[in-house]
Amino acid sequence: MKAEYDLSKMKSRKNPYAAKLKKSVTMCLSEDVIGYFKKMADETRVPYQSLINLYLRDCVFQHRKIDISWQTEC
Repeated sequence: MKAEYDLSKMKSRKNPYAAKLKKSVTMCLSEDVIGYFKKMADETRVPYQSLINLYLRDCVFQHRKIDISWQTEC
């Protein structure tokens, strides 16, 4: 292995993974939701934002749909 490499003649190219990078968003979450993921983060030693992202990614891959139909009282 060389001690130094000359990179001045190296051709640049776009990052092929740039489209797969995360995008920062702002959202309001309930305190109990944040608390739930923070507790899980403490147990797993994974940042809670990463756990939320993993859960949402799993929903995408599983094609989960939320049921928000409200039940009426009789």
